[in-house]
Amino acid sequence: MSDVEMSSESAAGTPPVNVGEFRLEVVVLPVSDVDRAKEFYGGLGWRLDADVARGEDLRLVQFTPPGSGCSIQFGTNVASGTPGSAQSMYLAVPDIEAAREELLAHGVEVSEVFHEGTPGARFHKAGRESGPAADRGTYGSFATFSDPDGNGWLLQEITTRLPGR
Repeated sequence: MSDVEMSSESAAGTPPVNVGEFRLEVVVLPVSDVDRAKEFYGGLGWRLDADVARGEDLRLVQFTPPGSGCSIQFGTNVASGTPGSAQSMYLAVPDIEAAREELLAHGVEVSEVFHEGTPGARFHKAGRESGPAADRGTYGSFATFSDPDGNGWLLQEITTRLPGR
């Protein structure tokens, strides 16, 4: 592998993308009402990066969650999926209860904190156990919320990263 830079450092201060790297940059969300989605994500305190229209047929809105290297985009003629079909998009947080309280303070309906009683329960309501993981183990506590179209977000408490992350 070469250390040749493919691009220069961005205005946001993120390091350049190097040969062999594949950074997840943007997730596109299907929404039915662009202005409603813009109000929702702006109301979360996420940074508005762009709101660009090219005539009546194209509008692209981009937000970035605080501390994230990945953004979301939605708009007019941007996504091909059904509004609300994006599910289980992870947001890593250092304190699940504080993150939940912050979302509630922004008027968002958020699930109670839960942990998996059975493997994979984070993706389905069946098998969820109320409250954080017994030992507050990293990667073990969750909460969910949705945008007005039903696109689903999964908060995951991460206090210590696995090696290599």
